[in-house]
Formats: sequence, structure tokens, C-alpha cells
Amino acid sequence: MVAVDPKQRMGRKMKGIILAGGSGSRLHPLTIGMSKQMIPVFDKPMIYYPLSVLMLSGISEVLIISTPVDLPNFERLLGDGAALGCSFRYAEQPEPKGVAQAFTIGESFIGSDKVALILGDNLFYGSGFGSWIRRNTDPDGAVIFAAWVSAPERYGVVELDCQGKAISIEEKPVKPKSNYAIPGLYFYDNQVVEIARNIKPSARGEREISAINNEYLDRGSLTVKVFNRGIAWLDTGTFASLSEASTFVRVIEERQGLKIGCIEEVAYYMNYIDQPTLLELAERYSNSGYGDYLRNVAHWPRITDN
Repeated sequence: MVAVDPKQRMGRKMKGIILAGGSGSRLHPLTIGMSKQMIPVFDKPMIYYPLSVLMLSGISEVLIISTPVDLPNFERLLGDGAALGCSFRYAEQPEPKGVAQAFTIGESFIGSDKVALILGDNLFYGSGFGSWIRRNTDPDGAVIFAAWVSAPERYGVVELDCQGKAISIEEKPVKPKSNYAIPGLYFYDNQVVEIARNIKPSARGEREISAINNEYLDRGSLTVKVFNRGIAWLDTGTFASLSEASTFVRVIEERQGLKIGCIEEVAYYMNYIDQPTLLELAERYSNSGYGDYLRNVAHWPRITDN
């Protein structure tokens, strides 16, 4: 297969990490024999959705972090990324010691570059979402996002002033100071590695991502971007939210005839691969509607504003 050279696509350097670890205990017995991020969300494995977000961001070098038991399955599913014009690497998280641990596990992968982190159970969708997040991939400091939710106590919560600047960040507060939850998508400059290395574990014994964001807040280098009503954010940590996400994807795809989280389509639209390569990928799924969809995509105009 011939893919477009990643160096011809990007003027700036940012790498991506998908944290796909944990035991998924809230989804037992589904996750006793498989990683939560391998569970299907309608017609694709869950990990396709966060991976497609990083690819839409212009990121082609991705580190997937998971448990020693689950990593071989991710490698079998995704390979080395070359077929998509990307580079995928893998690292173990033997124990779930917090989201921020991803940066110490991935320190050698990150090197001197900036880095995006996305949680493996997050799904984003909205008109223009791709072009919107691409505007945030060269941060001087940190860029995080805020989404209005009805139950903010389940998440990290950011309090904003009247100008949209962060005042405080709390992790799963009993009495939230706002309804703005922080979705599992973060963009950082290279300082994040040093910050993650030095933060102390919380009372739960974990290195919290909120501690990193609070450090950037204290340094005056944290930017918060608020999702508008046209952007949907779903997580899939419970049976109900997993079912809701699958229904959401099914309804959108059947209504529009366009797929959400199709990594081959994103690779094509982002010029990671060319048309002949996309058609070769479609042959892998020759007996499914997924392959038919990719063959159709190969003959549509390329539109990257996804």
C-alpha cells in the first residue's frame, strides 16, 4: 500500500495518546473477557472513535496504552498504523494509577513534542468538529474543553468566570461549582511530562488529570474551550451510556448515510492515504457493509471539516 508521507501533511509536531486501560468493572460481565475499548459501539470497536478524533486533529503518531492482557488484541486490531498512513505504538499500564500516568508511561514516546491525550471511552460528534479541534493542536500551555452536562458530579468540573476563563477545577466534586464537565480530550505542550512526573497521587492513590490541569491553571497557561450545542460528547462507562452511544451512532449513520468514527475514511479525507489505498482497505471488508461504505467514500469529494 502507498500512503501519503505524514511529514507532507503537518507543519507542526504533536503526538497523541489513547488511554485504553482499566478493568472496566462497571461493565462486568461484559469486560471480564475483553477490554471495554474493544466493545462495539454500534458497528465499530469503541477505540475507533477516540482514534478518529486524534486523526482528525492531524495527529498520525499515536501511542495506545492498555493492560498487558489487552494490548495484544489492540495490536491485532490496529496493527502498526501503516495501512492508514499512521504510526501506532503500544505501551502497558499494569495497574490503573490515574489518567495522568499516561504521560509518564509515554514519556519516551512524547520526547520533545507536544501531545494530545484522549480517553478510550469518549465519543465526540458535531458539524465542523474536526476543523475546530485542529485549531488547538499547537498550545502554549494546555487546552482543555468544557461541556454543559446535567450531572457534573460524575466528572472533572471547571468553574468559569464571565469571560470564559477557568477559576477552579475539581475532580468529581460532591457539590459542583458549575455544570461544565471536562471531557476526556486534552492538548498540552511538552511541559506536561515534567508536571505529570511531579504530581502527587490523590487520596484514591491515582495521578489525577485534574492535578495537571490545575498546575497549568496556577501557571496562567490553561485555556478552556466551551463546546457549543452542536457538539455532542458521550462517554461509555456504564451500561446505559454504552447503549445510548450505540443508539446515537446508529440513528445518525442511518439517517445521514455517513459513518462516525470510521478511521479509514478519516485517513482518506486527511490525506494520510490515497484513493487506491482506500480501495485496498475496502477489500478487507468485502463481505460487510463497511467495505461497501469505504468503496463509496473513495468516489466522494474529500471533505475534512468533520
